[in-house]
Amino acid sequence: MSRNVKVNVEYLTRVEGHGNIVVNVREGRLEECRLDIVEAPRFFEGMLKGRSIFEAQHITSRICGICSCGHTLASIQAAENAIGFKPSPQTVKLRKFLLHMETLDSHILHIYLLVAPDLLGVKSFVPLIATHNEVVRRAIRMKKTCNDVCDILVGRHVHPISCIVGGFTKLPKEKEIDAMLTLLRTLEKDMGPTIELAATLKFPQFERETEYVALVNDEGEYPFLQGDIGSSDGLRVKKENYKTVTNEFIVPHSSAKHTRASRASYMVGALARWNLNGGKLLPKARALGAQLGFKPLVTNSYLNTAAQLVECVHCLEDSIQILEELKKDGIDERETVSVGLNEQGRIPVKAGRGVGAVEVPRGILFHDYEVDEQGKIIQANCIIPTGQNLNNIEHDMRKMVPEILDLSDEEITLRLEMLVRAYDPCISCSAHFLNVQFINR
Repeated sequence: MSRNVKVNVEYLTRVEGHGNIVVNVREGRLEECRLDIVEAPRFFEGMLKGRSIFEAQHITSRICGICSCGHTLASIQAAENAIGFKPSPQTVKLRKFLLHMETLDSHILHIYLLVAPDLLGVKSFVPLIATHNEVVRRAIRMKKTCNDVCDILVGRHVHPISCIVGGFTKLPKEKEIDAMLTLLRTLEKDMGPTIELAATLKFPQFERETEYVALVNDEGEYPFLQGDIGSSDGLRVKKENYKTVTNEFIVPHSSAKHTRASRASYMVGALARWNLNGGKLLPKARALGAQLGFKPLVTNSYLNTAAQLVECVHCLEDSIQILEELKKDGIDERETVSVGLNEQGRIPVKAGRGVGAVEVPRGILFHDYEVDEQGKIIQANCIIPTGQNLNNIEHDMRKMVPEILDLSDEEITLRLEMLVRAYDPCISCSAHFLNVQFINR
């Protein structure tokens, strides 16, 4: 279609961070299409230099208020890997449970408050208070439940207190396990109506196969906390070799680096995890995926939100199972740790390098620390999921824009906004993300 249109959207709400989308279509031909990230560097890696591995997780949890538990766990994993410390099975189980709570909390926020307004035809969740009051109340109730569980387990959800290198400074008592189980069974009651609502929502049609990257393993477990790095193109490498997958490179229009693995770009997040590990989901989650029409390879990026819902069902079911197992087996209080100490005394420290690779809500997160013989960090590198997705968002846009030129300017703008929102981007802890401009279309 030979048309020239200029569209300018100053702010896109319901995402985090700052940036610009620039699209130039002239006489029906796409001349320019890019995602500009204009955030200033935050220098967390510099802040870590000279700091002890036993305090690093308290610093890195501040990288993101939504994924603070994920950054904590990636930081701890990198530190323990560097000094050769192996956490106990009980500690690993509690860490998986903590990560499930954060995944639930973040996915519920994204599905209900950030994406649903688009699919229900409103600008934000505020109008839904009048038209879908119970839906809004349910969303807030579910999110609060996740926060309440985290409060019991680690002192608070945002910037957890008791989860440290070596284990937990406070382990849950039986009555606290019972309290968390009660909260999760209440959450379970709200999950049914959430699935019913999702079945009524219609996502835009768009297909673009890309490379999907996530943690993988040879076990039957859907991997969030441990595993190798795998891709839909057949890559499989140890987490220590993550740079051979991320291959970061600088682009002139963005303060954030781009990444690529086997192709021009790759995608991380819930959809990537489904495409690589969907068969390992617990039965209820697999059934929901089938109900939503998910095939072995889902290539519509908008359906990342639907994949998040599938993961919500999985995380809730697995969390209840973990708590029931802990209640049955009992908590070993001897594993309670202090900073730098375990039940045998001081945790031994040595020089080395360690990498943490954890699946947080938006995709695979890497922390890489080089540590000296005193346990102080010499060098640090952190690669967040959104940074890995930026390149793929651009490639999605470049394919999509020519396919929707028959739509109105408002519809095209909304499709682009929804595409970015589908990735659940976390550019920084701010309330707006991008400025969409169509030049000479």
